[in-house]
Formats: sequence, structure tokens, C-alpha cells
Amino acid sequence: MKPVERRLFRELPPLRRHVTRSMLLALLTAGLVVAQATVLATLLADGFAGQPLAVAGPAALGAVLAGRALLAWARGVLAHRAAADAKQALRGRLTDRLGRGAPRQPAGGHGETATLLLRGLDALDPYIVNSLPAKAAAGVVPLVVVGWMFMTDWSSALIVVVTLPLLPVFGALVGLHTAQRTARQWRLLARLGGHFLDVVAGLPTLRAFGREHHQARRVGEMAHAHRRATMRTLRVAFLSSLVLETVATLSVALVAVPVGLRLLQGTVDLHTALIVLFLAPEAYLPLRAMGAAFHESAEGVTVAEQAFATLDAHEAQDAPRAAGPAPVPEARAAVLRFEDVTVHYPGRTEPALDRVSLEVRPGDHIALVGPSGAGKSTLLALLLGFVAPAQGRITVGGTDLADLDPDHWRTRLAWVPQRPHLFAASVADNIRLGRPDASEAEVRQAARDAFADHFIEALPQGYDTPLGDKGAGLSAGQRQRVAIARAFLKDSPVLLLDEPTAHLDPDSEDAVTRATVRLMRGRTAIVVAHRTSLLPYADRIVTLRTGRVEAPRLAATAPRPTA
Repeated sequence: MKPVERRLFRELPPLRRHVTRSMLLALLTAGLVVAQATVLATLLADGFAGQPLAVAGPAALGAVLAGRALLAWARGVLAHRAAADAKQALRGRLTDRLGRGAPRQPAGGHGETATLLLRGLDALDPYIVNSLPAKAAAGVVPLVVVGWMFMTDWSSALIVVVTLPLLPVFGALVGLHTAQRTARQWRLLARLGGHFLDVVAGLPTLRAFGREHHQARRVGEMAHAHRRATMRTLRVAFLSSLVLETVATLSVALVAVPVGLRLLQGTVDLHTALIVLFLAPEAYLPLRAMGAAFHESAEGVTVAEQAFATLDAHEAQDAPRAAGPAPVPEARAAVLRFEDVTVHYPGRTEPALDRVSLEVRPGDHIALVGPSGAGKSTLLALLLGFVAPAQGRITVGGTDLADLDPDHWRTRLAWVPQRPHLFAASVADNIRLGRPDASEAEVRQAARDAFADHFIEALPQGYDTPLGDKGAGLSAGQRQRVAIARAFLKDSPVLLLDEPTAHLDPDSEDAVTRATVRLMRGRTAIVVAHRTSLLPYADRIVTLRTGRVEAPRLAATAPRPTA
């Protein structure tokens, strides 16, 4: 058993229960196999001997066959239920870990992550539904069958014992090659899924530059490579089936030929010979089924390795602390401090933030300015818990941010990103994301506070107007005001604003600026600003260059414009 399989059993209780049930069902199946061989041999032996056929014989045979059919049905139902439970548990862990991480492109890309969560985890079905029950049967049925054969005809049982190990040996030799092929097949599929998602997302840009046909050919080449890898894997699987079937057939022949000769010589009776001939194929059948299921489940095992690798990548950030999370201080009266914080991103030699120290007092309005790539958004990501510092620490009221419960801490924050994401839902539901239990009156008040009520009420269905993907149907300024309405509804004491007026026309910028200023009143606010419209409302202006903080300066002391 591979390490990843042991980890699956250790961390997914549905699989442990599934294996236990499979072994019990396999034991019952083995008993019915022996009973079927015995009853059928008795009926045929009595028939050849000219004895009258008893009514109980066919009835017993029918009951045995019905029992085997019922066990096969129960095994399938329980296996599919276990597969659904195991995938739900693993998918839930993955989405939870990914949701706690930074909303940046993960290693391998969003497309590969989507492929893993959807098509990838579905590849566990053959492993759970077919492979695990086959392994349970291979560990139970041959022992019961060979044990009964020893009591019936020990010499035939001895031949089975000698030849039985040949099947797993040959299967393992071919299986080593199959694992490598399957791993390559999965990598190509993940790469294809990631690239295809990128192409679909960037299709307008590709069409504008006349590169859509080139990318179509590129996707076709990747699909062709995946098809070739899949066919190579199937060829190996067919080769394995050929080897296992050949070895099993020859092994059964080694049992059947001596029994037939002994039957002709009269050293064994017909009843015993028939039992041996009926049971010999049943001894090899579970191993043949296990070999066939191995190739079906190889991709699932590879996907499980990738899933656990993704979980391990987030383990350091999400690992529970021995003492549990510290209580979150009251953010409205807590001082935020950055103490020599350094942040490194994978693939970059220079740090995104380099020994940054900064103090944010309750009620402060701080504007972060500087060129693109200076580390302004990274500083906000640190407070959101999306990024962990490589060195230094961040404290909230003297408590290390790393010791706080991240979900509880985020309830004290309101975040308005540069490009807020709006979901394919109604306008009211998008605003209600700030506080899902908010009433309709509270949603409307938040929209009025964000100066969004006029354009929302002008929509065809008002607040119930459904939006398209990413807020299709609204302008950039309108989407920004919906995001500010969310922040009003959440009513958190700390605001994180990432260039809320970027990429807006003058009228939209003016509306967003007035809404932002209203939102900042009475709250601690950290604003990333490229434009100057929000600078007059800041208490301090902090300049970042190449990840370092220059000497902070006070904002202009002239009277601030009213919102």
C-alpha cells in the first residue's frame, strides 16, 4: 500500500468504514461461493449417477445465487455512498484551506486547482468503488476457498497455493509502469484544464490581437498530447489484463488436468472433482479483479497525492496552535503595529516588503502611496491574513496577529479591493454579502450611504435586478459603490481600501470619493491611493518604495473638503 493510501485511510473515516464493510461482505461472499460450488457439484453428481433430483437442491442453488446478487448490490450501493462521503470530506478540506489562503493565483494556476477540485477528485470513484472492494475480496475470498479445497482435495489446493502468488507478482511488475504513465496523464490533463481556463478568460484580448486561432491550435495540441498519454496508459492496462488472464488460465489448467486424470483413474470421485473445478477459478478471480481495478484507480491515487500536496502547502498557515487561538482584541481601540515585517513571494528574488515598521493608532486615516509593485497591496494582504510574514510580526493591541483566529479577526475588517468581485446574483444579495442576515431596510440604507441608491433604483428590477458574472451590467464606478455599500453594511471598525478610485472617470471618481470619505468617518482606515482625490482626507501619508517605508509625513493641514 502506498503512503498516500495509508493517509487516505488515516484522514478520511468514510474509507475506513468502507473497507470494514467490504471485508465483511467479502467474507459472506466467500461463504456463498463455497456453498454454490458444493450445491452445484452435488446436483450434477447426483444427476450423472441417475439419482432423482430433490426439490431442495435447485431451491438451495437459487437461494445462493440470490444471496450473491444481493451482496453485489449492497457492495455497489455502499461503495458509491462511501465515495461520495470521502470526496465531500476531501473537497471540503481543500476548499477550506484554499479559502483561508491568499486570493492570489496558486501554484499551478487557478485552472489546475479547478481541475483538481472537480474532475480530479471524481477520479477517486474507481479507487473507492472498485479497487478497495476488490482488495478486500482478494484478501478474504482466496483464503476461504483454498481452505475449503484443502478439506476437499489437498493436492489440488496445494497447486493453487503455489500458483496463486504469480498473479500479484506479474501485476506488480506491470503496475510500476502504469503508475508512471498515469502520473504523466494527470499532469497533462491538469495543464490542459489550466490553459483552457486562461484562454476562455482572456478570449476578448486574444480576439483583439488576432491570436485566438493560435491559442485554439495550442489547446488542440495539448488535448492531443493528453489523448496520446491516455492511449499509452490504456495499452499498458490491456497488457496487464492479458498477462493476468493468461497466468490465471494456465493456473486453473494446472488444477483441472490432474483432477481430470485422477477422475479417469478412479482415485477421486465426481463430486469432489466438480467442487475442485468450480472453486479453482473462484480462487484466482478476486486477484484478477484487483489487477483490473488497479489500472482504473491509478489516476485516483495520483490525484490524492496532488490533493494532499495542496493541503500540506497550506498546513503551516492553518495548523492549530497547541493553546488555541488568542482572543481578538477590540479592534476599534487597538493599535496595529508592523514590526520589521518582511514578505517574500515564490519566484521573486527581491522581497515584496523589506523590514517594514509602521504603527496605526485607533481612528487613524493612513494613505499608502508609491509606485506599482512597492508593496502597498501586500501590506493590506498581511492584515487580511492572506499573506504570512517571513520575518517580523504584526500585533493587534499587543497580540500577535498570527495567534488570532483569522475568521474572527476578519469580522473586524471591511475590505474594498481595487476590482471588487460581484457575483451572479441580485444587487441586494451582493450588498448583503457584508452581513448576510441584514434586512431589506438595512441594505437600502447601506446603498444610500454609498451613494448607490439612485442607480440601483433605476435598474429594471431595482434591488432585485440580477447581475451577470463579475457584475456584468454595472459600470466600474457602480461596482465600486456596491462594494462600499457592503462595507457600510458590515460596519467594521477597521477599513482596508485598495485604490477604490482607480480606473474611474471623473464623475464616478467623485461619487466613490464622497462615499469612501463617509465610510471612513469614525473608523480606522488604511487606504492604498494612486490618485490624489483621497489624500486630503488622510492623517498621514506613508510612501513605500521597493518594499520599504520612507519617512511618513503628515497630510496637508488645510481644511478638508466635506463629503
